[in-house]
Amino acid sequence: MSTTDPSRTRATARQSEGAAPTPYYAGEGWVLFAGTVLAILAVLNLIDGIAAVSNSNFFVGQAEFVFSGLKTWGWILIVLGVVQGVTATGVFLRWKGIRWVGVAIAGLNSIAQLMFMPAYPLWALCLFTLDILVMYGLIAYGGRME
Repeated sequence: MSTTDPSRTRATARQSEGAAPTPYYAGEGWVLFAGTVLAILAVLNLIDGIAAVSNSNFFVGQAEFVFSGLKTWGWILIVLGVVQGVTATGVFLRWKGIRWVGVAIAGLNSIAQLMFMPAYPLWALCLFTLDILVMYGLIAYGGRME
């Protein structure tokens, strides 16, 4: 007497072959890292921008900027922070083409951080480095899934 069902034609181990595998591609961790760091940069830029606009004693006094003043750079950082937050959401949701927006906004933020350096030098260099890592993650690993 057989213990197998005669109507079953395939082995039990092969029944799961029809299920679609979850999409995974090399470097997905870098893209997740880039999105997370982009979201963190958005929050940090918002905090820096609000502190700069509100005449906080947080920044170096009597700093001379290449372009405009501390309040102007505060508003620039607020706008960059909002755009970075939307872009980070798009990276997490895998919106088509958003990684190039992420690369562009990270590039603009890196330039802004270098221009904002007289206000808080070490902090600006740290955020500049994070922007470079975001660009690397989105450029090198943000391509199409195969």
